[in-house]
Amino acid sequence: MGQKIHPLGFRLGTTQNHDSIWFAQPRYYSENLKEDKIIRDCIKNYIQKTSGVEGIGRIKIKKRIDLIQVIIYMGLPTLLMEGNPRRIEELQTNVQKKLNCVTRKINITITRIPNAYSDPNILAEFIAGQLKNRISFRKAIKKAIELAEQAGTKGVQVQIAGRIDGKEIARVEWIREGRVPLQTIRAKIDYCSYKVRTIYGVLGIKVWIFLNND
Repeated sequence: MGQKIHPLGFRLGTTQNHDSIWFAQPRYYSENLKEDKIIRDCIKNYIQKTSGVEGIGRIKIKKRIDLIQVIIYMGLPTLLMEGNPRRIEELQTNVQKKLNCVTRKINITITRIPNAYSDPNILAEFIAGQLKNRISFRKAIKKAIELAEQAGTKGVQVQIAGRIDGKEIARVEWIREGRVPLQTIRAKIDYCSYKVRTIYGVLGIKVWIFLNND
């Protein structure tokens, strides 16, 4: 059997950086991990509720004794909340309530991703939207690959698993375009896995994007 490894964990320290930057004693480590999960879920739910689409590439969290700094990387310009500071304040209060922390201040900033479809999370969300609208999976994948190529990527691989197109037997389908050197550590590869709920059941989407060689 093939030995699988997470493409991002495999490249930590070379082309990939940590999404959470903080230090904790071993006994408080699990609490900090839970906090990170609560922050990310709260932000995603809020943006989903207000705009209907997430459009989030990734969320970086930096923690200090008295401050939690959250940087949201978003790709779709229509969903950017830069021009509406009241929304960001509302989001900050929501996160503060969820965490129930009084001693630490939460600071949320939004950064725009220049080429939205060069981010695997946004690309996977696009494919998920197409599958929910009952568009053929091949057509959805080919359109997503086309968008990724326009964003200046060197290679894309998309895999969908589950009851594709409502077939009774679950299967795995994948399409690759360009180069995706998964075994080269210096290759800057971005990856995400995404679940989508359709009327036939849950489908799993995996996206690998080869950006460049460092």
